[in-house]
Amino acid sequence: MSQKSPKVNDDEVNPVKAERTGTVREVGAQAIWSLSSCKPGFGVHQLRDDREDTYWQSDGQLPHLINIQFQRKTTISDIYIYTDARLDESYTPSRISIRVGTHFNDLQEIEVIVLSEPIGWTHIPIKDIRGKPIRLFMIQIAVINNHQNGRDTHMRQVKVHSPLESQRVFDNFTKFSTVDFQKYGTVR
Repeated sequence: MSQKSPKVNDDEVNPVKAERTGTVREVGAQAIWSLSSCKPGFGVHQLRDDREDTYWQSDGQLPHLINIQFQRKTTISDIYIYTDARLDESYTPSRISIRVGTHFNDLQEIEVIVLSEPIGWTHIPIKDIRGKPIRLFMIQIAVINNHQNGRDTHMRQVKVHSPLESQRVFDNFTKFSTVDFQKYGTVR
């Protein structure tokens, strides 16, 4: 487990830009999302609606939890969280714990993120000790503290990225050097 301050408010920190590179895809739609609590009308739908003007608002005691469960083991490389300290003030998370595992009973904390008045996307790489993306069934995002000791939290968006498989198998077909072999270069 490490504690760090991630990249925030940088033009390069944009999950859509990362998806357009063709190296990752957003896999949050393949998961079942649940929250520890929410105010009516400020739940999972607002957290996942791709709008920065809507948000999840918790309603209860800290820590506030977002549980993301996949039906099959999934490789995860990045999590992006959108927050806005200007608009949300004491509702803005200041310390977030990322936990991963196969179910609720074996979650392990892999990152603790410290945020200082974030405005925009926060990029959290999800890597094992060798720097490789992690295969998992479940992610838990736990808001441990809020700015100004706020009780409830606002989180505007969460995106979960999985690396795309390499196309190297097909690249080998395009490198045939003779005419006889090149005719097998495309699949009909």
